[in-house]
Amino acid sequence: MTARLVGRRPHVEPEALIAALVPPPHFSGASFSSYVPDPDFTSQHEALEEARAFARGVGRRGLGPLRRSSGGRGLYLDGGFGVGKTHLLVSMAREVGKRAAFGTFVEYTSLVGAMGFQATRQALQQFALVCIDEFELDDPGDTVLMARLMRELADAGVALAATSNTAPGSLGQGRFAADDFKREIQAVSGVFEILTIDGPDYRHRGDLVFPRPATVDQVLEACAGDGGACEEWSALMEDLRHVHPSRFGAYVEGIDVLGLRGVRPLPDQAQALRVVALVDRLYDRDVRIVASGHSLAEIFSQDMLRGGYRKKYLRALSRLRAMVTGEERG
Repeated sequence: MTARLVGRRPHVEPEALIAALVPPPHFSGASFSSYVPDPDFTSQHEALEEARAFARGVGRRGLGPLRRSSGGRGLYLDGGFGVGKTHLLVSMAREVGKRAAFGTFVEYTSLVGAMGFQATRQALQQFALVCIDEFELDDPGDTVLMARLMRELADAGVALAATSNTAPGSLGQGRFAADDFKREIQAVSGVFEILTIDGPDYRHRGDLVFPRPATVDQVLEACAGDGGACEEWSALMEDLRHVHPSRFGAYVEGIDVLGLRGVRPLPDQAQALRVVALVDRLYDRDVRIVASGHSLAEIFSQDMLRGGYRKKYLRALSRLRAMVTGEERG
């Protein structure tokens, strides 16, 4: 029987949110040994070696400059989407094992919302390494929140590792009044050693060509049976307004194939950002997407793609294409 997403209202206990801070299923095969640097971009090889050394330094103390402890320090992987930043971040978490927490920026801010700041800090202080994927600040309140959280974790000796498409000193530019939060942003930047990784998006190596949209019959056929869910695009967009992004992982739990009927361009930024968060959780779980109506390549307007959230939308398109075509599984 085909499942439904619309109407799901998952409730996740705070303890389960902490337990869920592990690398996503999509990267189940990711490790340092499986990361293959592009020979045309030496920064990828350098990032691999630095990430491996940083992970090995987690928990070490007083071992000298060549094998120094990573505790209280940060490693920041900056670069475009699809250059392997998350692969390296997952590899660091796997190297450290159960002493590592792994989550996206929105998952950590949602954790604070669910548990409160002090309880979140105390819970995360139990880890030797906290990995923060997709470190993209969209809200000034989140800027202050995460800056304080990371400062206090670093002061407690926790190692931090993060990925982003924007260097720390540039966070907030083009999105909100960055000058108002310059001090907090600089404090965050000072925690990290910054590594810039160059290269094209390995998901498509230079193009974002989507296949022709499916027919309605093809959508219904693809999502029939166990693990399939089928939704009208407009109904799903409306339903997402009533589900907090921290619950999107639970919202799509158990779905292997998602059928979308009547895809249309998104009318506003708020809805577009909800879709970005949903796409990330679907991609984490290797969900296949079959869609009719407009091409998924057209859901973000040209104004959106030129604006402050450009990199978020391009990453979402890259991941959507991977899920539609079935290419790049790992």
